[in-house]
Amino acid sequence: MKESRDGIRSGRHSKSSSVSSLPLILDIDDFKGEFSFDALFGNLVNDLLPSFQEEETDISEGHSNISGHDGLSNGHMRAPSDAAKFAQGLSDPLFPEVDKILSLFKDSCKELVDLQKQIDGRLNNLKKEVSVQDSKHRKTLAELEKGVDGLFGSFARLDSRISSVGQTAAKIGDHLQSADAQRDTASQTIELIKYLMEFNSSPGDLMELSPLFSDDSRVAEAAKIAQKLRAFAEEDIGRQGIAVPSVMGNATASRGLEVAVANLQDYCNELENRLLARFDAASQRRELSTMAECAKILSQFNRGTSAMQHYVATRPMFIDVEVMNADTRLVLGDEGSQASPSNVARGLSSLYKEITDTVRKEAATIMAVFPSPNEVMSILVQRVLEQRVTALLDKLLVKPSLVNIPPIEEGGLLLYLRMLAVAYEKTQELARDLRAVGCGDLDVEGLTESLFSSHKDGYPEHEQGSLRQLYQAKMAELRAESQQISESSGTIGRSKGAAVASSHQQISVTVVTEFVRWNEEAITRCTLFSSQPATLAANVKAVFTSLLDQVSQYITEGLERARDSLTEAAALRERFVLGTSVSRRAEAAAAAGESSFRSFMVAVQRCGSSVAIVQQYFSNSISRLLLPVDGAHAASCEEMATAMSSAESAAYKGLQQCIETVMAEVERLLSAEQKATDYRSPEDGFAPDHRPTNACTRVVAYLSRVLESAFTALEGLNKQAFLTELGNRLHKGLLNHWQKFTFNPSGGLRLKRDITEYGEFVRSFNAPSVDEKFELLGIMANVFIVAPESLSTLFEGTPSIRKDAQRFIELREDYKSAKIAARLSSLWTSSS
Repeated sequence: MKESRDGIRSGRHSKSSSVSSLPLILDIDDFKGEFSFDALFGNLVNDLLPSFQEEETDISEGHSNISGHDGLSNGHMRAPSDAAKFAQGLSDPLFPEVDKILSLFKDSCKELVDLQKQIDGRLNNLKKEVSVQDSKHRKTLAELEKGVDGLFGSFARLDSRISSVGQTAAKIGDHLQSADAQRDTASQTIELIKYLMEFNSSPGDLMELSPLFSDDSRVAEAAKIAQKLRAFAEEDIGRQGIAVPSVMGNATASRGLEVAVANLQDYCNELENRLLARFDAASQRRELSTMAECAKILSQFNRGTSAMQHYVATRPMFIDVEVMNADTRLVLGDEGSQASPSNVARGLSSLYKEITDTVRKEAATIMAVFPSPNEVMSILVQRVLEQRVTALLDKLLVKPSLVNIPPIEEGGLLLYLRMLAVAYEKTQELARDLRAVGCGDLDVEGLTESLFSSHKDGYPEHEQGSLRQLYQAKMAELRAESQQISESSGTIGRSKGAAVASSHQQISVTVVTEFVRWNEEAITRCTLFSSQPATLAANVKAVFTSLLDQVSQYITEGLERARDSLTEAAALRERFVLGTSVSRRAEAAAAAGESSFRSFMVAVQRCGSSVAIVQQYFSNSISRLLLPVDGAHAASCEEMATAMSSAESAAYKGLQQCIETVMAEVERLLSAEQKATDYRSPEDGFAPDHRPTNACTRVVAYLSRVLESAFTALEGLNKQAFLTELGNRLHKGLLNHWQKFTFNPSGGLRLKRDITEYGEFVRSFNAPSVDEKFELLGIMANVFIVAPESLSTLFEGTPSIRKDAQRFIELREDYKSAKIAARLSSLWTSSS
């Protein structure tokens, strides 16, 4: 069919008109594989379209020419011949092959229908065949499933049979193995019984033993068998309830294995000694293999304990006395010399490094020789700490008695405590180094702690005793310095000499800082020695309490000495200040009072600084150590407040004395400098004097000078309370002083100027109540200035000062002549 179709298609290239009458043959193969409608269509019409395509090409070229020359060409029309050709082309048929193609399409449609019918028939036949084959396949599968089920059952029965056979074989193997083991045991037992009978022949007779027990090449085997025989004999005796006789035997003992046990014990002892001797000889020659062989055999005797202990005991560091003496010289120096903590620290570091290196070398040998090296290392390290280290510590640390304390010149308790801290710290480092080298299961840290247990018992009492000793020595030193200064100032007068001595006994912040430094060092030792937080808190609290006692006593005594200076100055003042005297002795008493005032203020300032140092030290170093124990922190704060209360009381009393000293000098100056004419200027027509009186100037100058130290020394509420009290006393003293004078109007102006001067000075006190009192004084001074008839208007806004104002009014020069009393009487009556 394809050949005829190809012939038809090739015939079509001749462009004959008979193409449409030829039959159109389509093959089913045209629709197989990747079907393309465009390819099918092309195969059908390609034989007819080439002539059309040629004509179409010519037409398109004609159209190109027409479009290319359409319109004006350089402004001229086309040629007439071209137009005629174009018109002729338009008159021909556009698609002359259309009839042939239409006929071709119709024939193709008929062929396609026929092909569809053929294919449908084939599909039906295939469906029938598939259905028949599917039925056969299902039947076959069902039969196969039955066969597979049978196979599975057969396999399960076979597996069960195999498992049963395997279990039976395993049981048979176990029985065979057990029988073989029993046979070996029986053989060994027969052999052991034979050896046991040899040992049970006669007490103390070891001459007739088998060669096994005398052959040095079979020592390991002999030791193993001897241990088995011994265990068997002792077990037999234990079952029979017969006590083991002595080595010499017991004639009355029942027949049994007691002779064998005794002989075995003798043999084991002899064998063990022989092995130890061989071990020592090999150790001298450094034959590690022989040592290891002996150690392995000896491990069968008491787990090798005797060999381990023997090896450790024969180390040179434990048997050479010169080693011990060298240790002492290295740490303590030559005999008779005073060892210092720093030298001891260096000596211990060197010695402990040497010990660690020695133990490390021994550890290498032990690891190569002993089957249980950890146990040997445990024994070695324990021996090092208990013998070598303990011997050194016994010479280094001699615990002093708190009854007969070593003198401070020989270091006192502090030297012992420092030595103890150095030794403890360095020995702890040694323990850590030995732990790193290896010490088996030994609790090296606990053993190290036990070396210092006697020194740690009652340790806080020694710290407190040391702090007391240091404090007493410091106080003695300060008293000696003060005494020396007092003796050097013997030519000075008594008061001046006392002032000089007092100045050199002043509270020193440096001394308090030294107290804190002592305590800080003690707290460092407490932290070192106290591993438990509760124990540490208790020790820290006890040591800190010692500091509180020291500081409280020191600053209280310093304040009391400063108060004594104030008291001596007051006594001088009472003795030499007579009335308005301005004698040299009165001036000296005043100078002594001013000097004692400044000295006390310095003492108060240093007291405050000292307390601040203690509080800061408590916050930075103590409080965190007390927190683990409930209530310890609060209790220490309360103790701190209680300890400082005595100093506060001395400071309060001294400040009161300071106020008395200042007011006494103010009164002396007012009495000496204030003149009656200051407030009763003659009415001679001269302009009034607006300057403050000389007494006022002197008093203000004195107060400014003397209170400068108070402004510097006091702060906070203490400063405010002191200045307020002083201001009130000054106000009261001035009121009493002015009651002694009579005032005319000019004197009233002068008084008001004095009050203004005093008021401006006390304003620096920053005490509002004092400022208010001096402002009221300024108002009351107006009673001397206004006319008598105007007095009633002065107190309309301030009735509270009426009583004091009445006392001032009575001091007017014209009080009687102007009959002011009667005026005021009617005024007070009407107002009341």
